[in-house]
Amino acid sequence: MTQPPVFDPRQVPVEAVDQHLPAVPAQSLLPQALVQRFARGHSWSPELRGEPRFTQRPPVEAAVLIPLVERSDGLTVLLTQRTANLSSHSGQIAFPGGKADPQDAHAQATALREAQEEINLDPRLVRVIGSLPVYTTGSAFIVTPVVALVEPVFELKPNPHEVADVFEVPLAYLMNPANHRRHVVQWEGMRREWFSMPYTDQHAERFIWGATAGMLRNLYRFLAD
Repeated sequence: MTQPPVFDPRQVPVEAVDQHLPAVPAQSLLPQALVQRFARGHSWSPELRGEPRFTQRPPVEAAVLIPLVERSDGLTVLLTQRTANLSSHSGQIAFPGGKADPQDAHAQATALREAQEEINLDPRLVRVIGSLPVYTTGSAFIVTPVVALVEPVFELKPNPHEVADVFEVPLAYLMNPANHRRHVVQWEGMRREWFSMPYTDQHAERFIWGATAGMLRNLYRFLAD
């Protein structure tokens, strides 16, 4: 099996920052505005559909939860940092989620189950409001991003075998393209491009990149449309 690219994404030069694009207005990031946007369902085109493949294994259906926590000072996005010992995307920042199981009725069921298994997020606190177009990772996961509002009364317990840390980033920060950086690297004769959205909190710099940043970029396009 072909191995994923080996490089430190933090060291790959930034080609551009999208400061010329407008941020999503604050009123569009309110919970009810998001519910209404998904309910309208008018057509739009995602900017990113996926990444160049670096594996020959068969595609795997998967889903992630994009949990929007309803904090008093604005919505935040709940993210995880994966443990270093995982076979794919180890150490990276990710949404809670994973591959579909045969008993999962749909992508929403997969996302909710995985979020509960990974970080003990109680499904009763989660209100799914819609989903984004499928995103295919370079590791051959065909991912459905499921977007949900989350009541901020959870007691998380990360699974130590999968999750090293859990943290939140303000949605307004991630929906401002001034924080979206473009990177390019050549690997095995192929040009690979991705976004990063680094965020520094009181603990560390959270280097959001790759598929997670790509799905957040699509959420930006969806809300800015």
